[in-house]
Amino acid sequence: MEEHSPLNSASVPQMRFGKIDDLASRVAVAVDGARKVLFSQQHEDGYWCGELEADTTLESDYILLHTLLGTGNQQRFEKAARYILQHQNEDGGWSIYAGGPSNISASVKAYFGLKLAGYRADHPAMASARKKILDLGGVTEVNTFTKIYLCFFGQYDYDAVPAIPPEIVLFPNWFWFNIYEISSWSRAILVPLSICYAKKPFKKIPDEMGVQELFVGGRDKSRMHLHWDKKKKISWRNFFLVLDRLTHWAERVHIRPLRSIALKKAEKWMLEHFEMSDGLGAIYPSMMNAIIALRCLGHSVDDPQVIRALDEFEKLGIEEADTFRMQPCKSPVWDTAYALFALGEAGVPANDPRMVKCADWILQKQVRTVGDWKIKNPKGQPGGWYFEFNNEFYPDVDDSAMVCLALSRAEHPNGRYQLESVQRAIDWILSMQCKNGGWASFDKDNDRMVFQYVPFADHNAMLDPATVDITGRILECLATYGYDKSHPAVQRALKFIRQEQEADGSWFGRWGVNYIYGTALVLRGLESMGVDNHDPMIQQAAEWLRSVQNSDGGWGETVGSYDDPNLKGQGDSTASQTAWAIMGLLAARDTRSECVARGIAYLLRTQKKDGSWDEPFYTGTGFPRVFYLAYHMYRQYFPLIALTAYAKVEKGSS
Repeated sequence: MEEHSPLNSASVPQMRFGKIDDLASRVAVAVDGARKVLFSQQHEDGYWCGELEADTTLESDYILLHTLLGTGNQQRFEKAARYILQHQNEDGGWSIYAGGPSNISASVKAYFGLKLAGYRADHPAMASARKKILDLGGVTEVNTFTKIYLCFFGQYDYDAVPAIPPEIVLFPNWFWFNIYEISSWSRAILVPLSICYAKKPFKKIPDEMGVQELFVGGRDKSRMHLHWDKKKKISWRNFFLVLDRLTHWAERVHIRPLRSIALKKAEKWMLEHFEMSDGLGAIYPSMMNAIIALRCLGHSVDDPQVIRALDEFEKLGIEEADTFRMQPCKSPVWDTAYALFALGEAGVPANDPRMVKCADWILQKQVRTVGDWKIKNPKGQPGGWYFEFNNEFYPDVDDSAMVCLALSRAEHPNGRYQLESVQRAIDWILSMQCKNGGWASFDKDNDRMVFQYVPFADHNAMLDPATVDITGRILECLATYGYDKSHPAVQRALKFIRQEQEADGSWFGRWGVNYIYGTALVLRGLESMGVDNHDPMIQQAAEWLRSVQNSDGGWGETVGSYDDPNLKGQGDSTASQTAWAIMGLLAARDTRSECVARGIAYLLRTQKKDGSWDEPFYTGTGFPRVFYLAYHMYRQYFPLIALTAYAKVEKGSS
């Protein structure tokens, strides 16, 4: 177990009237240590990229994919299986976040992955898993994507899964439903999956590798089709289910006159989006689906497109002596922007060679070509940044704003180049503002909420509506570059934020867990824009943050708050969430209560001797209620920002 610094353990800081004794020296030492560990993680090319950790569905799917392709490496399968087993819950199932309850889809995938890796049904871990899965309702309760993957091996019926016909790519952009009315990630996932659905691949496996024992009462007696909404006979769910059954009927009687045209267009769209990208969408599920789709379309394993797609997919893997795990994607632009910003805030000179090298790297990543966002934002011009190493079709507003904030802390030798790049990005961000005044991540006005009832939309991420956390960051970014409350875009954003505040004063966090994240980012945005800190909106938010502080001085919020709002602000303390709360309270000008001082004491006490922090819980959000993330660098740069912000406040008040 890593030792904590003597500074932070035996001599727990003492509070007096909301302050910490000897604050300046203690925080200075902590900041110096955090700066050093952050610089030690910088790549020689100038960027940062921490591990992005997710649940075991990735390792399960990895085994599934290579079994389907016939390209499996048994040694790697065993390592992946070992990693899966390390994360099994005591009740036998698998969760989708650290410390969470067993999830039926994750558990079935893990069970099937272990079977494909060679584990027998009578293995103790398998017996325990089987019992839990049956207790959760069995295979029929898993989500659509899991069901389709099971179909590939004959473990589920294609006729019973929600139809994903490739004909959806033929709907014109002006039509009520088309692929640009759904989120960018859903688009990248569903287009190749629609090819798989149409081609219906099948690989026979030995009976002992199957999951027939996971059907409650047996497969023959299980109700495999989706259930109708009996409470509301006239509902959007039932409407889409009728369309789904009609689509399946047309499949059975071979009424699909546009199928070949649709498949060609889907393939063309997919191949076009391979370009200038680390795989389709540069995210795990779409990359995996694209590989299967290529094989379904007749591309051989040694086809250049398949080789390239597989290479990009394999780059997400982390192989160690005993285990193998996959990342959902890589986060270099995001981590680099935050690391640069944190170091700048912590007093590293803007012209420090390491900062300049970082700025040079990130400036080269700016998007100069048109992507999918152009469909709903025809007047906008390219200028944003993406999340990964390469993903030209999908820059996002959140990364773009964060990069601009980071660049304000660095001085590139070509100052005009830097300034023009930032202005180009801000112009693009402003063009992406939604009708309601907020900003979404990848698209504009992607909020036709009815589509969440589409049968295959049970991944809970069909849409990309405007969110307050992103909007708060953009306000901070705009203020940094001279925009104020008189700007029309800012006025609309402030109105959106005010309307979205919860009754208790908090704000929802879409991209970070959860209300602590959302509230902190909004408060920073409001402070940057000069909104009076006596505004009831701000005071209520600050009071909410104070009310959810843990007894140890830190803050924490479980991922379970997405399922149960009663859990908002509740959870074991973490370094990143404590930092967010401190950042939010300082933005609300809370410099008098003991809450901030106790939060700082928590960060000082939990900092390790090397200047870093541990964080066992997930504090990043992929898709609420479905997919969560542990950004391994969150525990490094957020505490640094919080400590530095506190030191500045204390220095200013002394």
